Amino acid sequence: MESGGKALKVFTGSSNPVLANGICEALGQPLGRMEVSRFKDGEVSCQILENVRGTDAFVMQSTCYPVNDNLMELLVMLDAFKRASVARLTAVIPYFGYARQDRKHGPRVPISAKLVADLLHAAGADRVLTMDLHANQIQGFFDIPVDHLYAAWVLLDRIREIAADSVIVAPDAGGVERARAVAKKLNNNSLAIVDKRRERANVSKVMNIIGKVEGRDCFIIDDILDTAGTMTQTAEALKQEGANRIFAACVHPVLSDPAMERIENSHIDKVVVTDSIPLRPEHKQSKKLEVVSVAEMLAEAIKRIHFESSISSLFI
Repeated sequence: MESGGKALKVFTGSSNPVLANGICEALGQPLGRMEVSRFKDGEVSCQILENVRGTDAFVMQSTCYPVNDNLMELLVMLDAFKRASVARLTAVIPYFGYARQDRKHGPRVPISAKLVADLLHAAGADRVLTMDLHANQIQGFFDIPVDHLYAAWVLLDRIREIAADSVIVAPDAGGVERARAVAKKLNNNSLAIVDKRRERANVSKVMNIIGKVEGRDCFIIDDILDTAGTMTQTAEALKQEGANRIFAACVHPVLSDPAMERIENSHIDKVVVTDSIPLRPEHKQSKKLEVVSVAEMLAEAIKRIHFESSISSLFI
């Protein structure tokens, strides 16, 4: 695939090769050849195994668990491509780690999302393609173009199939915009908001539900599913308010312990997630988890970036 004399090539690190292969399948071309390895002390090394001079290179890597290893791997790969004289280098980051550290929430703390943005630029990225950032303002942390996609386009079809007339629930005030957009795209579905007070990181307390959920199916919409504390407490509060079936749709299945135990023991009937982060083997056995792929959406965005056409229709 070429545009303006530049060939499009897609490469991947080790964080999510299945998604990378899905993207290349949707593009109708093979995955680029490269080798990523480790020295015995853990240092990352890589080698591009084909000529990339003058190409439009897309390097895919989710900075998920183990976050620091995958981030360092991405930085090393970007440096290798920059030094191999690609025409343009795009970092494709389906899940952008450190996005929750987007502001100073207390004295003498870092803004790590800004630090990661600077590192990606310094490593050689000319632009970034990412999806469902935890905070939209992170786009402004970059000095290079950022294309920010929303997985709602992929999740919407599955939500319609499971419970088209459900009440869309924002688990906290910060998720209202995302939940409202999903409700509007469905059929102007009803919206409910959870008033949540977070006492410390990964610990939250649900206070009350704003909106009518009694006798209704509910769909909790969130971006990151980490320890599942917020989601399961939201489900408990919805059940106490008389909700019928309870489902959830989350983009990034981080699933830190004890997330799966909480989900399995909760009132939630099903959790739909994307493959922005690969499920660990022990999580794939759960009957409550269902994965939908964002490969075609990312492939379409890559194709449009390559041909310099608009991708605004993918922003929701």
